[in-house]
Amino acid sequence: MNVSSLFGRLLGLEQAEAIQRVEPSLAAPWAREAPAWLVFGGITLAALAVAVYVRYQPTRRHRARWTLATVRASLLVLLLLILAEPVLTVRTVNRLRPALWLLVDGSESMSISDDLTEGDRRGLAEAAGLGPASQPKHAGTPSRMDYLKAVLQRSDRNVLQRLEERFRVRTFLFDRADGVRGLELSSGNDPRINPAHIVSQLTTVGDVTALGAAMEDLSRRQSTSNVAGLVVFSDFNQNSGPSPLDAARRLGVSVYTVGVGPPVALDLAVDLQVPPLLKKDERSSVTATVRQDGLAGQSVMVRFFSQELTAADSDPPAIEIGQRAIDLQDAVETIEMPYVPTTTGRCVLSAETDAIEGEVVAENNRASRETTVRDDYLRLLYVEYEPAWEWRFVKEVFHRDKLVGQRGFRTFLRSADPRVRAANELFLTTLTPPRSEFFAHDVIILGDMPASALSPGFCRMTREYVDQFGGGLVVVAGSRYGPGELAGTPLGDLLPVKVDQHARPRDRQQFKIQRTADAAQYDFMQLGTSDAENAKAWENLGELAWYQPVEHLRPLATALAVHPTDKCADGQQPQPIIAAQYYGRGEVVYIGFNELWRLRKMYGEQYYRQFWGQLIHRLALRHALGSQKRFVVRTDRKQYRADDHVMVTVEAYDADFRPLGEEELPDGKLEAELILPPRNSIDESGVRPLTVGQFREGIYETRIPVFAGGEYRIRVRDPITGEPAEASFRVVSTSVERQRAVRDTALAEGLAGATGGRSYDLTTLDRLPDEIGASARTETSVEVVPLWNTWLAFVAVVGLMMGEWLGRKWVNLP
Repeated sequence: MNVSSLFGRLLGLEQAEAIQRVEPSLAAPWAREAPAWLVFGGITLAALAVAVYVRYQPTRRHRARWTLATVRASLLVLLLLILAEPVLTVRTVNRLRPALWLLVDGSESMSISDDLTEGDRRGLAEAAGLGPASQPKHAGTPSRMDYLKAVLQRSDRNVLQRLEERFRVRTFLFDRADGVRGLELSSGNDPRINPAHIVSQLTTVGDVTALGAAMEDLSRRQSTSNVAGLVVFSDFNQNSGPSPLDAARRLGVSVYTVGVGPPVALDLAVDLQVPPLLKKDERSSVTATVRQDGLAGQSVMVRFFSQELTAADSDPPAIEIGQRAIDLQDAVETIEMPYVPTTTGRCVLSAETDAIEGEVVAENNRASRETTVRDDYLRLLYVEYEPAWEWRFVKEVFHRDKLVGQRGFRTFLRSADPRVRAANELFLTTLTPPRSEFFAHDVIILGDMPASALSPGFCRMTREYVDQFGGGLVVVAGSRYGPGELAGTPLGDLLPVKVDQHARPRDRQQFKIQRTADAAQYDFMQLGTSDAENAKAWENLGELAWYQPVEHLRPLATALAVHPTDKCADGQQPQPIIAAQYYGRGEVVYIGFNELWRLRKMYGEQYYRQFWGQLIHRLALRHALGSQKRFVVRTDRKQYRADDHVMVTVEAYDADFRPLGEEELPDGKLEAELILPPRNSIDESGVRPLTVGQFREGIYETRIPVFAGGEYRIRVRDPITGEPAEASFRVVSTSVERQRAVRDTALAEGLAGATGGRSYDLTTLDRLPDEIGASARTETSVEVVPLWNTWLAFVAVVGLMMGEWLGRKWVNLP
């Protein structure tokens, strides 16, 4: 410790490494404004102290008398000086300890009691500082969190206390899908870290492991300017939210991962990918993904089943549609099973394997997904003024699409001869057909139309179609009229961009569109199976000669492609070329040019069909199809846990798609049934009658509790047609947190490697405090130190008082 540091400690400046300049001054107004009074008062008090000892203190020891008089005078002058409030303005160079964040997983998977080997148990007991006889007492095998708590509380070489010596430690728990919550480091007024108090706040109640969301929350709410690193205690079984690797890179600090749970265990898990919509008698593929841990070299049989969901009280039995044997070599194996549905309606497809001897978790050996088989078609309406190239090629694409076909594609072509529109079933004769026909469309494509041709009835129904019924709308800008024609109409607010009715196509120079980072989240912007193929497909679009400029992107919209150089009216936001926005329950996609057909240039229809096919399927399959939009049964989620409440919502409209009022219903309520899952393999499903009351016009709601696991169905009878409409949901007794038996060591090591950190487990955690590399940061600051409030002033006053008292006793003065 140097002289500057010692002097800084005397002044209460604990972090001072060097003192550059010291300037004394007085803070009391009377002393600062008239320092002569301080001098006069000091001389007067010193003279008074001398007079008292010289004239009134009876002692013959003259040297002692003068010494005591000097001490008394010094004390009085010092007290007067303290009344003048002396301060020091000190310019110091301070050492700031870096911060260290500790992030603990509080999800349910941390409550798993692993089946460990004897060697692993001994290693964890040693890491926790426990002997064989002093391991924590629990009702059964200790859980992952039990071991973590024991390690963090060990009495000798405690890792938390050792970290506190070098860092300003902050602790957080992530046990929800949207962020973290801070933990208290100590209890009471003791500023030191208290491991037992921290451990008492750790829980395992989280439904998901959202590590990426936790890191994003830390980056938003905490300053990372002087953070040495982030230490994460978890099993790293990420199952919700954004990517932890991307979030860790954005956080910008070194991540030190501490794995909890075994890295290897016997486990077999099955997942299933099923298209949300299948066509009857058309060949499709069902894909099963098989994950294995510790089972390499074994063979398993994967069986696929299909089960119809009928309107009867009991469903037909599941029918096996095929099976495949697979040799487990890699951690993840993929199997495709061809499937040709032969009946229409809703069905459940499932894939399962037999449990392997020694598996820790068997609940994840089966997966099922619900899908809908249709013998119907998607209904598209393309509104255009004249047969532009985009109109021609889109028509050809969907005429050959198995889910659309010639029956599903209809168009209103303003320039077409009325006789042709009347004779050809491809054409609509009017933009405002009966509501029952108009609202049966699944997607509307609006091309280059003048405002004079867009009737108020069409605009109002289109807005209602998107807002209330969740319909999809694609607006394609043309070079003749442009989207500015929609300004001032009910359609103007639907667009993801603010249009200018006076804007004309901008064709000063050719350009290539620039895809944004958000485009990766939209399937119709991904034209290929890899990033390289996607870039090749969009490069095939080539340079565009023009586009329609807009004023700006709306606040809730997302730009998917922009102009590389041109800006909006604010001079900062790039001009959006392709954008999307949710409006009400529907979605609107804006395309600022009508030359996507250029994607056909080198590769034919491959990428052009992929763009339009994925766009139409996205917009159509987000809502009920065709006339089914008139009476829809929904639940707020597709999967629940036991003891949850299910919110059932029914959107009910009459034959003309007008809200169905309770006065039109018997007893003012809808009749419904809850079909319960069978209690065992030989039980039949039970049925519980329900009524659904009106929440607001056209909307009926009810809440029902669920307790047992299984597949449930809600069946509500349509009072107009008498046919039942259904929604299904699953209640699981095993949470997503318990679907993996081992910790994800690859993710833990990837996080550490990508950020410059290191990876540990509970048995090697003891090395962490010594291996975190961080240097303290220094900064220059100016501190104003009141001297009367320092140890230096206190020692001086008490020392003079004690010195005078001892001196008086020594010379026998009273």
